[in-house]
Amino acid sequence: MSPAPYAIGVDVGGTRIKAGAVGVSGRLLGEFIVPTPARGGQRALLAAVDSLVRRLRRRWGSPCGVGLALSGVVDPRFGVVYLPGKVKGLQGLPLVPVLARSLGIPVLADNDGRLAMLAEWRFGAARGESWAATLTLGTGIGSGVVVDGKMPRDPGLQFGTQAGHLVLQADGGKACLTTCLGTAETLCSCTALVMAVRDALQRGLPSQLNEAYERDPREVDFHRILDSVRRRDPVCRREFQRWTEYLARLVTTVIHAYGARCVVLAGGGAHASGLFLPTVRQWVAQHTFRYPPRRTPRILVSPFPDHSGVMGAAALHLPFSPT
Repeated sequence: MSPAPYAIGVDVGGTRIKAGAVGVSGRLLGEFIVPTPARGGQRALLAAVDSLVRRLRRRWGSPCGVGLALSGVVDPRFGVVYLPGKVKGLQGLPLVPVLARSLGIPVLADNDGRLAMLAEWRFGAARGESWAATLTLGTGIGSGVVVDGKMPRDPGLQFGTQAGHLVLQADGGKACLTTCLGTAETLCSCTALVMAVRDALQRGLPSQLNEAYERDPREVDFHRILDSVRRRDPVCRREFQRWTEYLARLVTTVIHAYGARCVVLAGGGAHASGLFLPTVRQWVAQHTFRYPPRRTPRILVSPFPDHSGVMGAAALHLPFSPT
């Protein structure tokens, strides 16, 4: 028999779609992952999500609902209403009503950064916190916040989800989706680190990764760069240090903006926390204006960095359990 109750969370990303069955305590019961259809448009995207949900239903029985973690501006009862230049096919696709009709069960959606925060607040590192923020470090920077024990919404559906567009270096840097220069996404996303290292290699700076870059620049990815940081590669260490400093500035800015007493780091970039967390914590302790002065905000790592979107999406339908 299936656990009762349980919900399905689906995290739709630009590269992969993750779908998981999540129990009331936040336990991930099972998961399927497929590549996001690069071709086929909205029909293929909808079919992929529908198929994943049905596979989980066959294994675990009927869920109490399906939650969708989506990028961009999300209407909970429709889907993505605005997403320029990101995941193709999501903007304007009525995922929520179409899936609800097809599956015959409740379906809700929200921004993936907000749902990462919900996952941490309900099940993870921010459980019980009334003032908290989550940053997801990946292709871009996702975010969500809890303010005075609530997850507020503004009329534009974006409150707390736009930390990636905060400007950290106003006088230079690459252009963001917003057309601003020097935003967090362009400076401290995983993509930002990769692009900085590749740029150094393209200019011929000596590195352990020169041969890999010459074979195929795509071989120089985030995980390979981390390995080279651990092996004390000069190019990777220098760029990683700059990346870490920008991440620390972002965390500090988020604390000042939302009054967060706890910031949780999730996403693929959180796997590098052993390399950057002490520096980030030290920067935050030195540069936050707070009261009482000795109360340093906590900087934590998600216990489920790769599944926060799935967990948060499922939590849209799960009853609260304090245990």
